Amino acid sequence: MARNTVRAALASDGPPKYERSPKGSLVDRVEPRVRALLAEFPRMPATVVAERIGWEHSITILKDRIRAIRPEYAGVDPADRLVHEPGVAAQCDLWFPEPGIPVGGGQMAMLPVLVMTLTHSRFHSAVMLPSRQGGDLLAGMWQLISSLGKVTKTLVWDREA
Repeated sequence: MARNTVRAALASDGPPKYERSPKGSLVDRVEPRVRALLAEFPRMPATVVAERIGWEHSITILKDRIRAIRPEYAGVDPADRLVHEPGVAAQCDLWFPEPGIPVGGGQMAMLPVLVMTLTHSRFHSAVMLPSRQGGDLLAGMWQLISSLGKVTKTLVWDREA
C-alpha cells in the first residue's frame, strides 16, 4: 500500500467511500414545462400534464415529481396542517339517523346518537341517547369515556344551536 494512501486514510474522519455524481431523471428536462403548467393550473391532474407535455415514459416518475412540486403552486389545505397528539382531544357531536326508531306505544322517534371521535387515531365510539337534554348528554359522554378506559385532555364540541 502506498504511503500517501495510508497518510490520507489516517487524516480522514471516516472510511473511504465511492460517490457517484447523480445522473438525473427523465423528468429533469421537462420540469420547467411542468412548472409552467402548474403555475397556470395548480390543480391540473398529472395525466393531463403528461398529455400536454408529450410525456412518453413511465407516468409514475412524472406523478412523483408533480406530487413533490405541486404544493409550491397549489398551496396547502389548512386541514392538512392539523396535528393531533395522542390523548389530547376527542371531538363530540350528535347524529340524528334516519329512519325513526320505535319507542313504544306505536310511536316513532328520531333519537340522537352521541358520537365521540379521538382526534389522533380517529377511533369512533357512539351511544344512542333518549334526548338531547344535559343529563342525557353527560351520561352518554361518561359511558363513552368509560368504555375507552382513558380520558382525553379536551372534549371538543361544535357550536350546536
